[in-house]
Amino acid sequence: MTESRPVLQVDVRRPQRADARRNFDALLGAAREAFASKGADASLEEIAKQAGVGIGTLYRNFPTRQDLFNAVYFGEIEELCLEAEEVADLPPWEALTTWLQRFVQYAATKRAIIESLNRDSERFTAAREAMYAAGTPLFERAQKAGEARTDISFDDVLRMVSGLTAAGFVDDSQRERVLEIALDGVRAR
Repeated sequence: MTESRPVLQVDVRRPQRADARRNFDALLGAAREAFASKGADASLEEIAKQAGVGIGTLYRNFPTRQDLFNAVYFGEIEELCLEAEEVADLPPWEALTTWLQRFVQYAATKRAIIESLNRDSERFTAAREAMYAAGTPLFERAQKAGEARTDISFDDVLRMVSGLTAAGFVDDSQRERVLEIALDGVRAR
């Protein structure tokens, strides 16, 4: 697919130096994991430790907890948009389900920090629009290929998958099985 998708830039500028960029990205990854598993109150000291940096490096990149929340959230949206581009050339059903598996990771992080985000902001609205603009073509292509039901919308699918993320799972394989069961209801017969 050659269609270009919107990509939302992360709220905080990535450092120019390669080592500083690695630290920045390590902090985002550690924060994403910590927020998804421990919620918005996850320890910043533990996040820095998990990223392999000192707390000063965390605060240099993210002066406030809110800055870190924003960077994690908008970074997740950016990655969802990039994932849509990366899977666009896969067969339609595979492209859609691969993207939705990545969406599940995003939804788990979002659920953990949603109360800390300004959902009325223009950036939040733009992020939601970018995510839909990235995933909708994958869904529509699966519909046109006769692989996804035509009596449902992309919004229906995202709400269903988001709802699944609210459930606690024994492990990753159970979460994947439950997602497969749900997506079986999306597949055209």
